[in-house]
Amino acid sequence: MNRELLRALSVITEEEQHILDGNGNIEQQRYTEKRELIVDSEKLMQRGKLIQVRPHTRFVHFPKHKHNYVEVIYMCQGTTTHIIDGSRVVLEEGDLLFLNQHAEQEILPARETDIAVNFIILPEFFDTAFSMLGEEENTLREFLIGTLSGNNGLSSYLYFHVADILPVQNLVENMVWTIFYDMGNKRSCNQITMGLLFLQLLNYTDKMETGSGKFQTELTGTVLRYIDDHYKNGSLSELAAMMKYDVYWLSREIKKNTGRTYKDLLQEKRMNQARYLLDNTGLPVANIIESVGYDNTSYFYRRFRERYGMSPNEYRKSVERK
Repeated sequence: MNRELLRALSVITEEEQHILDGNGNIEQQRYTEKRELIVDSEKLMQRGKLIQVRPHTRFVHFPKHKHNYVEVIYMCQGTTTHIIDGSRVVLEEGDLLFLNQHAEQEILPARETDIAVNFIILPEFFDTAFSMLGEEENTLREFLIGTLSGNNGLSSYLYFHVADILPVQNLVENMVWTIFYDMGNKRSCNQITMGLLFLQLLNYTDKMETGSGKFQTELTGTVLRYIDDHYKNGSLSELAAMMKYDVYWLSREIKKNTGRTYKDLLQEKRMNQARYLLDNTGLPVANIIESVGYDNTSYFYRRFRERYGMSPNEYRKSVERK
């Protein structure tokens, strides 16, 4: 991280000085007016703002709490230890942690040299990022949709080990710099930068952990990558053999980790690909049906109509009219 920015983030804040002067607990009124410890965005950011950054408060144990906003934590230097819904997460330099609005978090005391920044983000800030991500289903997009809709989904957090990924580090530091120093046009710049960050992180799901654990995340990632690469001719039995798992065990794990069967995931990928080809090519519908892996035309037409409310030809005409 830029040395000037790191020095600015390292300065002892008024709150931290109060802690060092002998008050060993957080001042709850800084974070909420309510009896229950739900950190309130209105206490931490100016009215009309959609995103704010603040240095992580050091030297104190932060008891169990929730937030009424989306929080992203970036570890600039050192480490911090978080207990999230009972899971212990240790952030190291360069790590990123995404917390949904209903995650229960507890934070152990940090040292003076442990420097982190907290992004306080309101849901509407993500409009630009979602439009940049498109409609292709993926773990990060589903997590964020669940977060913003108030649904925990499969996990209450995403944790990225991306210290060695320069594009990710540059994008995060750019946002910290822009917000911390109150640069001009920062809302538009940071909404676009957040979208670019999501697109970069999609390339590194192998470096991601979730509340359901690293093994489950890696297994799900492998399944989704296999479907992406083999949606035309792939099969669950071939995937199980490749991963060296019993096919029935793998089927149950896919359902447990994603809420959908292998067949559901495959059908969704095929339909998304068919729609993409209808949108962007002049291929005849019969060729598209074959290219996405269907040999039963009637079945494809029935599933397409169930999903999109019209036939493939009607869908293509509706796109052409726009």
